[in-house]
Amino acid sequence: MTPRVLIANRGEVAVRIARAASVLGWQSVAVYAPDDAGSLHVRRADRSMALPGRGAAAYLDPAALIRAAQEQEATHVHPGYGFLSENADFARACAAAGLVFVGPDAETLDLFGDKSRARELAQQLGIPVIPGTDGPTTLAQAQEFMQAQNSVEGGDSAIMLKACSGGGGRGMRVVTDLGALPDAFEQATREARLAVGQGDLYAERLVTRARHIEVQVLGDGQDVTHLWERDCTVQRRHQKLLEFAPAPHLPQGVRTALIGAALQLARAVKYRCLGTFEFLVTPEGDCFFIEANPRLQVEHTVTEAWCGTDLVTAQLRLSCGETLAAVGQPIRPADAAPPSGQAVQARVNMETLDASGQASVSGGTVQTFTPPSGPGVRVDTFVTTGLTPSPQYDALLAKVIVNRPGDALPALLRQLDAALSEFQVGGVGTNLPLLRAMLHHPDMPGYDLSTRWLDEHLPELVAASEAFETVPAAQSAGAAPGPSAALASSELPSPEPGTERLTAPTTGLLLAYQVAPGERVRRGQCLALVEAMKIEFQIEAPQDGVVLACHLAPGSSVSLGQPLLDLTVEEDGGPEAESVRRDLNILPSSYASWQERLHATTDEARPAAVQKRHAAGKLTARENVAALLDEGSFNEYGALALAAQRGRRTQAELLALSPADGLITGVGTVNAAQFPDAATCAVAAYDYSVMAGTQGHFNHLKLDRLVALAAQWKWPLVLFAEGGGGRPGDTDVQTASALVTPTFLSFAALSGQVPLVGVVAGYCFAGNAALLGCCDVVIATRDSSIGLGGPAMIEGGGLGVVAAGDIGPVNVLAEKGVVDLVADTEAEANHLARRYLSYFQGDVTGWEAADQRELRWVIPEVRKRAYDVRALLNLLADTGSVLELRRAFAPGLVTALVRIGGKAFGVIANDPAVLGGAIDAAGADKSARFLNLCDAHRLPLLSLIDTPGFMVGPDSEAEGAVRHVSRLFVRAAKLSVPFFAVVTRRAYGLGAQAMAAGGLHAPALTVSWPGGEFGPMGLEGAVRLGYRRELAAVSDPQEREALYQKLVIQAYAQGEAVNVAAHLEVDAVIDPAETRDWLLRTLRAAPYSTERHEGGIVDPW
Repeated sequence: MTPRVLIANRGEVAVRIARAASVLGWQSVAVYAPDDAGSLHVRRADRSMALPGRGAAAYLDPAALIRAAQEQEATHVHPGYGFLSENADFARACAAAGLVFVGPDAETLDLFGDKSRARELAQQLGIPVIPGTDGPTTLAQAQEFMQAQNSVEGGDSAIMLKACSGGGGRGMRVVTDLGALPDAFEQATREARLAVGQGDLYAERLVTRARHIEVQVLGDGQDVTHLWERDCTVQRRHQKLLEFAPAPHLPQGVRTALIGAALQLARAVKYRCLGTFEFLVTPEGDCFFIEANPRLQVEHTVTEAWCGTDLVTAQLRLSCGETLAAVGQPIRPADAAPPSGQAVQARVNMETLDASGQASVSGGTVQTFTPPSGPGVRVDTFVTTGLTPSPQYDALLAKVIVNRPGDALPALLRQLDAALSEFQVGGVGTNLPLLRAMLHHPDMPGYDLSTRWLDEHLPELVAASEAFETVPAAQSAGAAPGPSAALASSELPSPEPGTERLTAPTTGLLLAYQVAPGERVRRGQCLALVEAMKIEFQIEAPQDGVVLACHLAPGSSVSLGQPLLDLTVEEDGGPEAESVRRDLNILPSSYASWQERLHATTDEARPAAVQKRHAAGKLTARENVAALLDEGSFNEYGALALAAQRGRRTQAELLALSPADGLITGVGTVNAAQFPDAATCAVAAYDYSVMAGTQGHFNHLKLDRLVALAAQWKWPLVLFAEGGGGRPGDTDVQTASALVTPTFLSFAALSGQVPLVGVVAGYCFAGNAALLGCCDVVIATRDSSIGLGGPAMIEGGGLGVVAAGDIGPVNVLAEKGVVDLVADTEAEANHLARRYLSYFQGDVTGWEAADQRELRWVIPEVRKRAYDVRALLNLLADTGSVLELRRAFAPGLVTALVRIGGKAFGVIANDPAVLGGAIDAAGADKSARFLNLCDAHRLPLLSLIDTPGFMVGPDSEAEGAVRHVSRLFVRAAKLSVPFFAVVTRRAYGLGAQAMAAGGLHAPALTVSWPGGEFGPMGLEGAVRLGYRRELAAVSDPQEREALYQKLVIQAYAQGEAVNVAAHLEVDAVIDPAETRDWLLRTLRAAPYSTERHEGGIVDPW
């Protein structure tokens, strides 16, 4: 029977265990709390099952875990680290249920899970321990011990309070003043109980200058061996941040002593499975045993990287009764020579730091997650892009481990720094800058450190970390609250006058209220406690008053700025009832729920999200809508929608996480002052601050509704498309394939029926990009990236790890023709969108134009000299009216919207400065698509012709030129708007016919400027081909050249504009200064329908 292991844990360790099980051919079962459903471990295991409860409590429920194991027919239960990993009762319950507990037996857990009993064993074996209390200690006993230490030390002596059970720095407090002991004792008790469900403490003397070194032990129940030591000295408030293997600069004698003590302890209990024995080592070389961790450690990975041993597969095999020899672990003596090489691990946490170094959990959605890679680099994590980690769990996001040969510590530090510099995390704040600042500190290479080193240097390291900031502040501090936020400020009525609303100072956990509603309080009194990153924050009364309301339940997770309680001050007297008059500015109380829900959708209700966008130099989705539309014109549709995740989140969470379901839709006006009768415009703006702008069930429905209205009423539609594509977390809607979403079909059906404008500022991937590609024009800021697959999809498809910014950057896509207009800022992009729409809204008055006589001098008198066709166009068009599209794509052919006499035109023009004005395959595509755009939206067209024809030759044909250039003929043949052709200089061959909509008589008007040249091809070439025999018959070279020149002159005379006009092949030769007049007169004489054709489209390409 294939073993099946239930992983009674979460996060990166659950992923690690699932991978180890896979290596062994075992099956794995993941469990998860509802607020943890997006974690990678849920998908990495072969099976997954939801647990009842939320947060850490879900993983601390032994009965629920055993039921899950039985339902999934598991054979083994792996507890990981933390939670129930050291709980002997859980191990016994597993055994009683017929499940193998992957870890030591219950008796060993009883012993080493109680740190005070472990100290007793060490003392019995003669292993030094730090002086301390015996067993679970009361506050009175701790006070007595501290007083005794003061007497021994001859003054004030600091002590350490430590939890009897658990690890990870939970339930630890340094106490330097006897008067502070009661509060510290209460805090440590509470923290330990929350972490492992048991709050017993003991006390020991504080060793102020020591290194923290631990020994990795393995046992099979008969004998034990070791994998040498790890150094965990670099820790902040007892939380390890860097771990080294081996311990840097550790004397061999000290190493042997530590390993010997660890083996002695393990053999005394016939240890089985993995275990870690931890010591403090003073600068003098004294070693003190502090605790044993009878489980897998967070930092086991650094030992794996150094020694090349898979500890988790070894642990699983040992749990099945295999021997150390069978799993490839010989019985090593304490003084065995360590392996060569070295490794270091850095813990990347989701946190923000203030100037003093105090850490707070940072909430938000992970918008970018690109771990480092390369030789000697390993990353263990549970995070993927789009995940919103819950603040109810440990802040660890990832572990970065590097290893290298040799023992040069500076080289190892440089390698880790290089890896951390590659690590890109966006959307949540991390300690990456702090880690890099630590690596660059001058104390680090010599490693003359103690466990207090980091705490003592935190302020300077925080300041130094600013130099290593690589993620905008918008993606760190103040990020949007995570999914466990229980109550947002937008869900509460505004405080009454005289009421003070007190809010959470950080993202974290509400530990307790110290007061109750109706209780009178004094200024400075502690009202509530919030815990984050092992630090408790007191919420103090800012003034005397009475508690009006407490808004949350103790144990709730809170986000920065979330309301906790209201405090009111009694006022003297009060208004008489009869004097009270109704204030018409105040809404009836029955409106409160609606008002709260509506307010939750506003930027004012989401200051953290707004701050993040602004810090990144970007506008919010609502600010973009406001910038596009005329002030006060917006009617929003579907504002109260929330994500389709009611089955896994509360309404309070959804209000905080998914206002408007991440898509703002509605209708307003654009340019109403100029075009009052044609100003209506629909707008849809994906909100990147809501679930990374992803496409959820209800925002699809919102867009479907808007598209139907736009189709019915012929509204132009502007799409702000920043976002990450489909959202897999919408669990309320059952679907097998998710391939029946009608949004893409209905949006595409708008093509050619109304102007469609796509705007991007940032990342636009997958489904968002598919909608963007359906738009007539794409406007993008220079920092945007557009692609049909984002980093997660690319990595998931086995195509490697790619940074989001490397997928479809704008500079590349503009050259490929995907992006029509490039803007430097969102403000400019919005201006361009308004300007683009104006060409389809009607005529303008008050226009100005350049002196048209300047056109007589634009074309060089030297017939083969290039000139600036854009200068020509700017002279011909109304001043400031030229809007060129797709300028970077196929630059030899200009496509632009212009106004002439206030009337909108589309213009195509050859640029003689590029390829001599020849039309290549891309140029043909560009012009054909532009003709399609103008025809669909009923703009007359003007062609400015100066071309030697189509490009020819092998290279051109390799681009599929035949099909591409023929598109231009086919598209021109279907035009139903007036088309005008002006030959400015050369009109040769099929290229000139294509530029003239298929032939010189196809346009409503074909004219030439004086100096125009016409012919079936370049005249010199035509002479050489047409008179090949005559020229070959002349033997004298000089005579042959004379004949050739004579024939060329004749050809030019035949093809000059006046002669062509005389043969009625063009309608007139005109003064360039009169071009505008000719065009406007002909336009008036050629009335046409401005109604769009049903079924027409604008080709996306």
